[in-house]
Amino acid sequence: MKSFARDRGAVVSATLLAAVVLAVVLAPTLAGVGPDDADNLARYAPMGTAGHLLGTDQQGRDMLARLLFGGRVSLLIGVVPTVIAGMIGLGLGLMAGYWRGLVDQIIMRCLDVVFAFPMVLLAIAIAGSMRPGVLTEVIAITVVLIPYFARLARTATEGIVPMPFIEAARAAGGTRLTIMLRYVLPNVFSPVVVYATTLMGLMIVVGSGLSFIGLGVQPPTADWGAMVAEGRVVLRRAPHVTILPGCAILLVSLAFNFLGDGIRDALDPRTIRR
Repeated sequence: MKSFARDRGAVVSATLLAAVVLAVVLAPTLAGVGPDDADNLARYAPMGTAGHLLGTDQQGRDMLARLLFGGRVSLLIGVVPTVIAGMIGLGLGLMAGYWRGLVDQIIMRCLDVVFAFPMVLLAIAIAGSMRPGVLTEVIAITVVLIPYFARLARTATEGIVPMPFIEAARAAGGTRLTIMLRYVLPNVFSPVVVYATTLMGLMIVVGSGLSFIGLGVQPPTADWGAMVAEGRVVLRRAPHVTILPGCAILLVSLAFNFLGDGIRDALDPRTIRR
């Protein structure tokens, strides 16, 4: 914690993310109106308008409300698939790196098929073959992330298995499952957590991109990517409709990246010694 606290960027990022999570949880209270409540008399209201702090969009919907409620969806799409893919990939990587041989070949060759395609294009292909929606985005992002976590976990496991304490555990009569869960997993878990934190920001961008091209969250559901897509047609008349969700995507994704870097440095033994 002391090492993490010395990283100002990570502390600021953690504070920002905590504030964003708190804001989206309290969205109904903070917004005061629903994200789909339209006021035709207040269409294209600029920022600072009385009753509409961040203005309104082309349908007279309050931008603050849509940003807060849209943040729920965007954070869900960024965090949930990453956690699910991390758990699955961690398990596959552990088995491949510890058992090696035929198990390693089967697992990694199957995952190499997914690696053959660029991440974003594969996510678009998976989402395009399913019905658009939040679940589709979660499934598409989860599938494309699993190989990355599995390869990281496998590499980390290969570095842990030859160590003396693993040999001592084997000599003491520990079973493969016991050694894997009790001795290997704790040492592999840290790099996976760091990698997952960094990927959450990227997945918010990917999820927003899927919504932007119409393969993710569908109108009128508020989502930052969908809000950017809706606002691009009125960019000259009401630029805040696009700029505000775009800035939200940028800030939150950067915050996750800085937070991941801070956690990585905090867990690095060389940093702790300094």
